[in-house]
Amino acid sequence: MRAPALELRAPHVHAGKVRDLFDVGDGLLLMVASDRLSAFDVVMAEPVPDKGRVLTAMTAFWFDLLRAVPNHLVSLDVDALPAEVQDERVAGRMMLVRRCEMVPVECIVRGYLAGSATKDYAASGSVCGISLPPGLREADRLPEPIFTPTTKAAGGQHDEPITFERMMALVGADLAASARELSLSVYARAAAHAEAHGLIVADTKLEVGLLDGRLVLADEVLTPDSSRFWPADRWRPGHAQPSFDKQPVRDWLEATGWAKVPPPPRLPAEVVTATRSRYVDAYERLSGRSFADWPGRPLP
Repeated sequence: MRAPALELRAPHVHAGKVRDLFDVGDGLLLMVASDRLSAFDVVMAEPVPDKGRVLTAMTAFWFDLLRAVPNHLVSLDVDALPAEVQDERVAGRMMLVRRCEMVPVECIVRGYLAGSATKDYAASGSVCGISLPPGLREADRLPEPIFTPTTKAAGGQHDEPITFERMMALVGADLAASARELSLSVYARAAAHAEAHGLIVADTKLEVGLLDGRLVLADEVLTPDSSRFWPADRWRPGHAQPSFDKQPVRDWLEATGWAKVPPPPRLPAEVVTATRSRYVDAYERLSGRSFADWPGRPLP
């Protein structure tokens, strides 16, 4: 298991690509967002300063905006943690959450043709078994948003797209249908908000879990790590779009000819700096708030 970004006085139960989970008792988990950056399911050697704080700020904003949708968040405050776990280094990058039974599928919603979906469509005219109209260009808006789940790969493997029928076989028809309905609803609300603030949510990846028998949003929500954000006034279908997410990092990595297996090439300083700037810009545009007002400080 990857070493956590911070050592805390609580059992470290999981290290994701970006987040570390600690068991703080009473059915609660402490999620700490690091500054690690992953692309193509590989963690880069270079952290992006303040990235974990941006991801937490963005998720907190969406949880509040989408509060009609149940989620697992308990608190964002260090003071809500058990006394022995309170550590100012987690301020602004922590979420105290209720432990869920996570659905073992990534819930992806696409409103535009982008990323791997562009290649799938070019090859078959469909994405995850969903047929799309002929003649679509990269970055075209889809007739309606589509739900395109993927597996949750472990051990450094890549997530793999699956059909909805395969998802039903994995988790059951009722749970699959509920996850799809929740995901499409969240995307619709978020896309409308973003559009009103001059951004397009091209697609997003959501995590859902069961909490007391109820399906809830969990983990990060509509962040630059999990979504593609495009400036609406610069949207020009037919090619890749300028973005406020990590797509430029993916594009830079693709251009190097890297085989997408560890170790990754080292990111130039200007790529790291530009990534931080895009993440902060996305948060400020969508929330209408200044990132300078978000609590916490950079990791040492």
